[in-house]
Order: sequence, then C-alpha cells, then structure tokens
Amino acid sequence: MNTKSMEAWVWVLVYIGLITFGVGMAVWRIDDTLGWSIAGAGFALLVLGVGLIWVRSQVNDNQGARP
Repeated sequence: MNTKSMEAWVWVLVYIGLITFGVGMAVWRIDDTLGWSIAGAGFALLVLGVGLIWVRSQVNDNQGARP
C-alpha cells in the first residue's frame, strides 16, 4: 500500500468512525443495545484509523530522496 492511499484510508476511517459513533450515541437514547452496538462499531473504526496513522508514521518514505 503506498502512502497516498494509506493517508486517504486514515481520513476515511477517522471521519466515518466519528460519524458512526455520534449516530450510535443518538440512537442510544432510544435503544440501549442498538445504540451501544453502533457506537462500538464507530469507535472501532476510529481506533483503526488512529492505528493506521501510527503505521504511516513508521513507514520510511524515500520516494523523493536522492542517493
């Protein structure tokens, strides 16, 4: 996976995770189980995105380096 696509996936996962978490918290007022399930899925996506940020920071990017 190149760095451009990794950066795109980071933002997609973070934003979708935040939106899903917010929807889960809104649904939680109506149905506890469903709300926590949706919020848990959103939180998992958020954690995956943050983890991918860490992975991206560890990748050695030598595309523009001269020997």
